[in-house]
Amino acid sequence: IGQAFPYMPIANPGWMFPEYSFGIRDGRMQEMVDEVRDMGAEVVVVLSHNGFDVDKKMASRVSGIDVILSGHTHDALPEPVLVNETIIVASGSNGKFVSRVDLDVRDGRMMGFKHKLIPIFSDVITPDAQVAALIDEQRAPYINELTEVIGQSESLLYRRGNFNGSWDDLICEALIEEREADISMSPGVRWGPSILPGQDITREDIWNVTSMTYGAAYRTEMTGEFIHVILEDVADNLFNVDPYYIHGRDM
Repeated sequence: IGQAFPYMPIANPGWMFPEYSFGIRDGRMQEMVDEVRDMGAEVVVVLSHNGFDVDKKMASRVSGIDVILSGHTHDALPEPVLVNETIIVASGSNGKFVSRVDLDVRDGRMMGFKHKLIPIFSDVITPDAQVAALIDEQRAPYINELTEVIGQSESLLYRRGNFNGSWDDLICEALIEEREADISMSPGVRWGPSILPGQDITREDIWNVTSMTYGAAYRTEMTGEFIHVILEDVADNLFNVDPYYIHGRDM
């Protein structure tokens, strides 16, 4: 069963999906679980973009889900979290890990499981030749732009903190300089590969951390009161005691 990000209209421009609605709908999820169980499903797995805390609360309110593969908050957990009889698996982001889950299912019920969070070391794994060839083919027309060196990093550029990362600091500083602004704001979205000190920064590296479908930068006037409202609202989205009011893991 698929669970889309419930706060799509808040995190993304609504005009992009006017025919769809989103939300946390435990009643509908319970109906779906019951429906597939009645059809004979012995195992129910939810592929979720809720975020880890939201998935924990949902698992406490919806019965019959065996496994939730949790996304959105980019957490990598060494072991699954058990909520009632549901295990929640979180495998991080950017292909850093792969989770393997083996389920022991007997008589239509999950009796046990084994889990392993497997780190991916790309330099010691031989790429699949067919997939690698397809990727090379798709990249070929753009390879000159992708490999163009924009600059060189003097420090570690990363995105992992809840409040900011050095990639976000760099983006915000560039916005201030290029747009002649006093303050710049950027969502600390916690995704994208890191850049080591002394490493070249290519145009592809820039695209890796700014690749979104609404990647425009806006320059506008704001009052101090409105800035305060924005910061309070985003902090509430991050730290609300009720997981169903938490939108993500970044400010």
